[in-house]
Amino acid sequence: MRSSFEHSLNEIWYRPEPPPWYLRAVEPVYRILLELDRKRAAGRRAEDLEGRCIIVVGNLTAGGSGKTPCVVRLCKLLRQAGLKPGVVSRGYGRKDKALRLVNRDSSPELVGDEPLLIARRTGVPVVVGPDRAAAARRLFADGVDVVVSDDGLQHHAMPRAIEICVVDSERGLGNQHLLPAGPLREFPDRLREVDHVVVNGARQDWPGSEHLGEVQPVHMEIQARKVINLNDDLGWRLSQFAGCKAHAVAGIANPERFFELLRHARIDIQEHVFPDHHAFSQNDFESISGDIPVIMTEKDAVKVSGLDLPNAWYLAVDAVFPSYWEQQVLEQVKTFTNEH
Repeated sequence: MRSSFEHSLNEIWYRPEPPPWYLRAVEPVYRILLELDRKRAAGRRAEDLEGRCIIVVGNLTAGGSGKTPCVVRLCKLLRQAGLKPGVVSRGYGRKDKALRLVNRDSSPELVGDEPLLIARRTGVPVVVGPDRAAAARRLFADGVDVVVSDDGLQHHAMPRAIEICVVDSERGLGNQHLLPAGPLREFPDRLREVDHVVVNGARQDWPGSEHLGEVQPVHMEIQARKVINLNDDLGWRLSQFAGCKAHAVAGIANPERFFELLRHARIDIQEHVFPDHHAFSQNDFESISGDIPVIMTEKDAVKVSGLDLPNAWYLAVDAVFPSYWEQQVLEQVKTFTNEH
């Protein structure tokens, strides 16, 4: 189940009370390291990628905010516009450090759960590696004309044409402290530097929204697409589970959003929370058995497909944006490409 350390940190980061003194005491150290990293990045910037169309989708906070659905939608949007997108990712939690091209049958242990999900959902080439610039070079060499970086807002050595910061509307920037006293990877005023702030959810006055300045955020809606059986790919509408009992399994940074989607569909769920990027095994499901269906996130499903779980399903979701915003992003891409 979810580690007590991870749970404790999230309790501290997203509560109104100030963080404890021992975490605040370490915050200045992170601040110094952040400034040093920016200076080092300036000296090792990948100049050969200047002029290439790279879209960075990231966040300011540690943990989930909705980046992956945003990346999936962007890839589909770019393909529909006749472009050839590809995705680079570090592949958090993977056991292999080599540069790898992800395919549908890749092992999540070698490529990471999110890159595998993106590859399966979009059909675009995905490359993982600790050096995002090297991964981008690989994609451009293979004929990709737009690279979408899954995370990497803080990877300053890699040039970018467009920066998109995704914020969860309920949790926002939390207590607005830098790690480890708070969830912030960078200062909150960084929101004013990016090209787009995407807010996952409808809440307008999310914690930290005062740092937007003149930036006009766009709201992203996460819609449930269907519930898909892990064994035979049979898809049901989420509404068809209304009134049923189900085990809800989530190994993601912010499981409450997933649980709320199921509760909103009037499903009587029993919650099972695991650490983010958890490597599932058969033992994790020993107490989650019987005739009651197991519904999990799509990110978790890519890691359990080989466990032959009976009556196991995953919820596929789509990110939905206003059409004006999608058109604006496409215009930015086309303008950048024409100028370079």
